[in-house]
This record gives sequence, C-alpha cells and structure tokens, in this order.
Amino acid sequence: MKNNIYPKNYQSVLNLVDTQKAIKLIKDTFEKELAKELELIRVSAPLFVEPGTGLNDNLNGYEKPVNFVVNENGRDLEIVQSLAKWKRYALKKYNIDGLYTDMNAIRRFEDLDNLHSLYVDQWDWERKLDAKERNVATLKRTVRKIYKAFLKTCKVLIKNYPELASDLPDTMTFITTKELEARYPSLSRKERENEICKQYKAVFLMQIGGNLKDGKPHDGRAADYDDWKLNGDILLWYEPLQIAFEISSMGIRVNKDSLVKQLKVKGEMGKFALAYHQMVINEQLPLSIGGGIGQSRLCMYLLKKVHIGEVQSSYWPEEDIKEFKKYGVDLL
Repeated sequence: MKNNIYPKNYQSVLNLVDTQKAIKLIKDTFEKELAKELELIRVSAPLFVEPGTGLNDNLNGYEKPVNFVVNENGRDLEIVQSLAKWKRYALKKYNIDGLYTDMNAIRRFEDLDNLHSLYVDQWDWERKLDAKERNVATLKRTVRKIYKAFLKTCKVLIKNYPELASDLPDTMTFITTKELEARYPSLSRKERENEICKQYKAVFLMQIGGNLKDGKPHDGRAADYDDWKLNGDILLWYEPLQIAFEISSMGIRVNKDSLVKQLKVKGEMGKFALAYHQMVINEQLPLSIGGGIGQSRLCMYLLKKVHIGEVQSSYWPEEDIKEFKKYGVDLL
C-alpha cells in the first residue's frame, strides 16, 4: 500500500554535490563515534547465507528473502534481510566483545514510499553481555550511548553546514508499548508514535513483539533474535514530514528460555531444528545485545530530506519519480 507524503513548498537545503559530501561526512563521523561509544570492532559481513543455517533474519516472519542458485554446485542461497542473528554467531567466531559491520540487503516486499526502499543499508552492531546484564538498565544505557554518538554526528554536520541546525533534545525519553497504549488508547499504532515523538522529539519505544490489550503486538518482531521484553526502536520526531521517524531497531537477544517461549507464541516450533536455534538452546552462543541503524535513514534525517531516494540510489517506479518531481523532490 502506497503511503507517499508529498511536501508543500519543499526545497532541499543542500544541492546534489553538497548532499553527497555531507553523506560521507555523516557516515564517517557516526561510524567512528558509534564504535567509540560501544567499543566495537569492524568486521566483514556476508551479503548472502544458506537457508538451512537459520542465520537469515525473517523479520516479521512472512517476508520472503531474495534467493538465487549458485552455478558452481546448484546450492540455494538467500540475500540477507538483516544480520541480527549472524552477528551473534560472529561474536563467537571472532572471539571478540563487540562488533559492527556494513549491512546491505534487498527487501523486495517493501511498499516503496518516503522512508522505504528495496535497498537497505545499515550499521549492524552486536556486543557480548553477562547474564546479570540482561536487563532494562543495560538496554537504556546502550540506547543513551547510541544517541550520544548521533548527537555528536549532528554537531559535526552543523559545524560544516550551519543551515542544517537541529533542535533535538539532549536526552532520550523511554516508554513501553503498553504505557503508550494506555496514554493513547483510541489511536492507531502509528498515531501513538507520532504523538509521543511530537511531544518529546527523541523516544525509545520498548517491548515490541508481545501482544497489547487488543491481542496484537504494537509492531511485528521475529521470535528468534530480540527478547520482546528487552527491545525497542529509537524514534525521532521529523518535522519535514510531521511523523515519528525510526532510526534504529535493537534489543537484548533471546536466551534459551525466551527463544522457546517466543517461537511457541508465533507457532514456529519447526525452527528448533535449525543450526542457529540449536546453538541458542544449547547455550553455545554468547548472550548479547545488538541492533541495526539505518545509514540512509540517518542521512535523510540529518540532511532534512523528504524522501530516502534523495540520499540513496535505488529503484523507484517511474510514476513516483514524476510525481515527486512536481514537488521539488529529485530521486537518485
């Protein structure tokens, strides 16, 4: 379903060349600050994985990944949808405490609009935890560090491009999906996010995946990477589009107990036989916290663009290109 938002009186703050320069500045700065705040080492990551490993992220559980057959041996491979599970495996393989990587994915099922593209680029990161650290305090502390890296990046950008000044708060507001539901019971999920973000500007919405009072979750979450009681999304109020703008999805990863419970809730017990899931159940993987931070999303937000196609080259239907052009939006 199309959810395009067409801006009124829009004019890009930066021209095309300066936009490209600013994108590099943002990516270089944020990557450095994120690695510093969370003490991460950069590693290489796969673009595709074997389906039988269980390492690919099935997101909400129904999105089918892009796949292809290897000419060499006829094996079937899948383009990654994210690296949520692979990173935990990589912590063990590399024997390190924390890592980040550039993740590139193809999500062919996306409904293309201002925020959604077939091409996904993000920083995926993961850190080991002790059992005693699997709690809300650890989650909040990590979110604050990520937000600190974001604010530092914003400061560097504004120093070079003063016209991109921002009014983001110094602190993050934390709220659970149940608390949000109680505050705005008559609103839809997205309307709730818009209202809370418009008020506080920077929000971490926690506990996504479990059912609310109406018997449905606030938003979809796969059962096998985040613990639904210890996860959340970083949301920022985005003035150009008047919406809550998701920058990151993250959480403390499932342990044996939460994996079993959540797979049963989703009716996905067949996954118990997959290699990754067996490693979690047999406690052969480190406990960890991790997430993904959208690279194009971050650039779009900081550069005050109204369409993700202004900061990344992807596929857009010809009718979208023509329609957005009428509103002063040039899609790459």
